[in-house]
Amino acid sequence: MQNQMSQLMLRRLTRRCGVTEARRNVGVAGLAAFVVTAFVVVLAAQSPAQDTTPAVRLQAALDEWRVSTGAPGASLGVVLKDGTVLGLASGLADRTAKRALTPDDLLMAGSTGKTFFAAVALQLLEAGTLDLNAPISTYLGGKPWFSRLPNAKDITVRMLMTHTSGLVRYEMNPTFTADLRANPDKSWTPEEEIAYLLDATPPFAAGRGWDYSDTNYIVLGLIMEGLTGTKLYDEVQRRFLTPLRLTRVAPTTSRRVPGLVPGYAGPRDPLGLPDEVMANGVFVINPQFEWTGGGFATSARDLARWGHALYTAKAISPKMRDLMLAEAVPAQLGPGSKYGLGVIVRPTTPAGPAWGHSGFFPGYQTELAYFPDSGVAVAVQINSSAPRTPGSRAPLRFLYDVATIVR
Repeated sequence: MQNQMSQLMLRRLTRRCGVTEARRNVGVAGLAAFVVTAFVVVLAAQSPAQDTTPAVRLQAALDEWRVSTGAPGASLGVVLKDGTVLGLASGLADRTAKRALTPDDLLMAGSTGKTFFAAVALQLLEAGTLDLNAPISTYLGGKPWFSRLPNAKDITVRMLMTHTSGLVRYEMNPTFTADLRANPDKSWTPEEEIAYLLDATPPFAAGRGWDYSDTNYIVLGLIMEGLTGTKLYDEVQRRFLTPLRLTRVAPTTSRRVPGLVPGYAGPRDPLGLPDEVMANGVFVINPQFEWTGGGFATSARDLARWGHALYTAKAISPKMRDLMLAEAVPAQLGPGSKYGLGVIVRPTTPAGPAWGHSGFFPGYQTELAYFPDSGVAVAVQINSSAPRTPGSRAPLRFLYDVATIVR
C-alpha cells in the first residue's frame, strides 16, 4: 500500500511540478537524480514533520493562493541561487474543457516582454550601435510623420526606455481599442499604432515627468529594427532564447499561439474584450499589436529562468546590468518604486530589494522579480485579469511571499 501511494504521489508531483529539482542543462544522470529526489519528496510528504521540501511547500502555497483569488489557474516558476529550477501549476488551463494547468503551459506575459527588447537595446548600447543620449530624431527624423510626434525634437533614447518621453499610451486610446476589436485579423504596423497619438498634446515636456506607455517601446522597436536590419523577434531568439534554451517563450504574432491556454478577462476589460478572450484556440483580437510593448507568451518557469539570467548578468554583461538599474527614475508603480532601462526597481519589499517587471494582457496577469539579497528569481502567472476575490493577495504580494519561503 505504501509503495502504491508513493507511486501515485510521484506521478502527481511530476505532472504538477515538472522537473522541479532539475537544473538548466539536465542530462540522463540529472534525470535519474531527479527521480531519486522526487521519490524522497514523496516519502517525506507522508510525514507532516518532514514535509519541508521547496516544491511541496510552494505547491501548497500556490494552491491556497490560487483558490483565494478566484483565478482558474496559476503557474509559478522559481530559480534558486544555486540554479535549481522549480516549476509548478495549480487549477485549470481551460474552464470549459476542465483541463488542468501544467508548468509547461503558456500564458500571455504582457509587459514583462519589454525585458527581452530592453536587453537587446542594452547590447546595442554596449556595441556602440545605439546611443542612450541621442535624440530620437537621429534615427527617425526622416519619417514623414515624425514632426507630428508629441515632444518629437526633445525625446532621447533614454527617455523612451524610462517612460519619461511624454508619449501617451496608444493602446488605451478608445479609437484604437474600437478599431482593434473591429478588425480582429489585422496585423498592425508600428506606424499605424503611433498614428493614434500624432498631434496630441503631451502631458509634460520630454524628461520632465513619468508616464508608463507602450508607445515608448514601440518607438524604440522601430529604432532598433532600423539599426539591426532584422526583425526584433529574430534578435531576441538569436541573442537570448536559443542560447539560454528558453523553449517555453513564444512570440505572439498571430491570433493562434501554439501552447497558449485560454484567459478570462472578467467584466469591464480596458480593451473592451469579452470574458473569454479565446474561442476554439483563437484569440478574439490579434495580440500581434503588442510587439515590443510586450509581445510574448511564456511559462512561468522559463520566465523565472530568464529573469535569473538577466539580473545575474548572464544574459547581458555586468556593465549593462548595472546601467539598467542605475538609470532608474521615480515611477508611479508603488511606494519607492523606480523604473530603469526596462526594469522596475523596488528598493523595499517584504523579501528585500527586487528588480523585475509586471505584465498585463486581457485575460492574464504576470509578475517577475529577482531578489539580489537571496539570489532568487520568481515568476507568477494567472489566466485571469478579472477582479480578484476581495481580501485576496495581489500576484505581486504572493510573489513576495514565495521569495520569503525559499530565501
